[in-house]
Amino acid sequence: MRSFIGMWHLNFMVVLAKNMKEMWWGFDALGALVERWHPHTHTFVFQGFEASVLLEEGKGRMRSKVTWDLCWAWYHALPEAQQDQIARMGFGHLLSVRPFHLDVPYLEALRERWEEDCKAFIMPWGHMIPTLEDVAYLTGLPVQGEPVVGLERRDYHDDIAELLGPEFVAGRSRPIRSILLGSLSEAVGLRGSRRGPLESLDEFYAGVRGALDLGDRSEERSVRIFVSYLFGRLLFATQSSQMNCKFVLLLRDLAQAGRYAWGAAMLGHLFSLLPSSSQHSQSTGGFTPFLQIWGYTRFPMGHGTLVEGRQMMVPLMTRWEVAPDPRVTDRRAGDVRVALDHYPHDQVVWTPYRGEADASHPAVAAGRPLFDRHLLLLCLGTCKVLYLELVVRTLGWHQPAIEVPSLEREGHSRRRFFAEDRDWGADHGSTVAYWCEGGEQVVRVTDLQDSSANMEDYQARYAGRLRLDRRVMPESQAIRLLEGRLAEQEVELTRLRAEVRTLRGELLRAQASQDAGASSSAQPAGGDLAVHLQRALDRAEARVRELEEQAREIGAQRRTMVTAMEELRDDRATMRGRLLEARERQREAETARVWIAAEYEILKDRVLKKRREQQRQAQQATPARTGSAFASLDDIMSLGDPSVVRGGGLPQPEASTASRPPLPDRRREREEDEVSISRRQRPTEGERREE
Repeated sequence: MRSFIGMWHLNFMVVLAKNMKEMWWGFDALGALVERWHPHTHTFVFQGFEASVLLEEGKGRMRSKVTWDLCWAWYHALPEAQQDQIARMGFGHLLSVRPFHLDVPYLEALRERWEEDCKAFIMPWGHMIPTLEDVAYLTGLPVQGEPVVGLERRDYHDDIAELLGPEFVAGRSRPIRSILLGSLSEAVGLRGSRRGPLESLDEFYAGVRGALDLGDRSEERSVRIFVSYLFGRLLFATQSSQMNCKFVLLLRDLAQAGRYAWGAAMLGHLFSLLPSSSQHSQSTGGFTPFLQIWGYTRFPMGHGTLVEGRQMMVPLMTRWEVAPDPRVTDRRAGDVRVALDHYPHDQVVWTPYRGEADASHPAVAAGRPLFDRHLLLLCLGTCKVLYLELVVRTLGWHQPAIEVPSLEREGHSRRRFFAEDRDWGADHGSTVAYWCEGGEQVVRVTDLQDSSANMEDYQARYAGRLRLDRRVMPESQAIRLLEGRLAEQEVELTRLRAEVRTLRGELLRAQASQDAGASSSAQPAGGDLAVHLQRALDRAEARVRELEEQAREIGAQRRTMVTAMEELRDDRATMRGRLLEARERQREAETARVWIAAEYEILKDRVLKKRREQQRQAQQATPARTGSAFASLDDIMSLGDPSVVRGGGLPQPEASTASRPPLPDRRREREEDEVSISRRQRPTEGERREE
């Protein structure tokens, strides 16, 4: 949280309490606020309520509704007899897992890839689906047994009063269909119990053990109250702070509750909530810690580590440690999305449980017959299909090219309240019978050499979803991704170095005790302890050397990319200078073009003015020429009339000749020509006599 505050450059923060009028707090000293930050829920924990951070880049960060710390501490604070009863119901292995940090960006990037049509995650290397084998190995929950179906009532008032106690229905109006989860913890003195940001798990457990007050309740009621809280806050968590009372009816007979297939119900419930949590929601339901460790085992890119010395612990979730570290937890979901897009396909682990003995995993040994079969996952009013044929590579087979199912098998989702009592198992008897019969056997295609044909069809179908046209990672994103991996390596190195120091100290003490008691009968035991410690120390040191080598390689890659980035920046600066020069020349050319266009317009105006002046002068000269032509025509017409004296017409004023340029006297020339022509044409009197 301190790193977030530094990154946001905050010096004052106001916390508003949701649904609480006129309540707010202002913190001038951010240290006081940081102390209330809870790293597991990403909220500020106050007395009686919690507040989320509203300042976030992009959309709000996903919040998980899982409250694992209190479930674990409550269970271990119960009397031993009640713990044994809960273990016989099938929850003992799961509750032995120490709670770990939830990798929220990892879960957010993972849930965005969920495809509801085929109930699978759309990954770059193919479909990925959590199976019953994953549930059995990772959680230890029973996956084979009776289906989790039962009654759904209109009113659970009488059932809650009988099974949990009358105090849970006192003052409530009927019908009662849900129960507030906070009332369950409050009934045993654990109201508002939350693990502090600086509080270790052991310290939190000590506080819960001191505050737990079971009162004079019977052992069965105390177990039912705890298991109900376990259902609502862990196994069947939803996006609400209330739980449907139908789960309480499953606890009427505690012996019968131990015969249910809780693992299959948990997986079906998770499948039913993934679509809703993938659509613009800031919280998610279902058992998200299982989903997180499942991703770590299949494509290990989170910041969880397998703890040295836990190789034989069951279930497999107990072997993982996910410690919060600012250098790792400050990453964004966008970084995880990019890492998933570019994760090497050959590093995906399809069969992570090879080498595990079924004898050490009771849930695995019992559920083995179901691991290669088509099944329907039942959880009361919810039925989800497990499309195992899409992920047969988890069985060690090659994946054939098949059509993605379009919900051909029966599926139901009923999460509403009914107006009357209903028996879901009786209404859907064929679905229950399908589960009881063990589903259908998955057919193996034996003549395949690889899964390339399936990948071609897969990439063609999900080209838009896989963003295949954007697989080239920008250099800046690649550097950021390498820095994130380097930070994860540094976190694990720090942890391993501390473990090496501890092992060396224990080895020195063992050797000292061996030397001191060389002659005693405890010598073989001391020698065996020293040998085991030396082997553990050798493994830890080998792992440290391996991580240091990986860190050096990642550092070298980062330096190479940084150098390439600097060269690209230099090239970009050079190209930017050239671009500016080109733009300057373009501006000069544009200016010259504008100047030439202006000069052209001026010249064109001058030419037009000159032409108009010439036309005006020509128009002024035209009437004078017309009048002169008409006068000449009158003279010509008068030549044939002897009675008309030449020049006897209207006298032309002398001023008229002065107004035009002098013309040549061609009229007289024409008259003389005409007279001579007429004379030549008329015969003389002598010629007429001779004729």
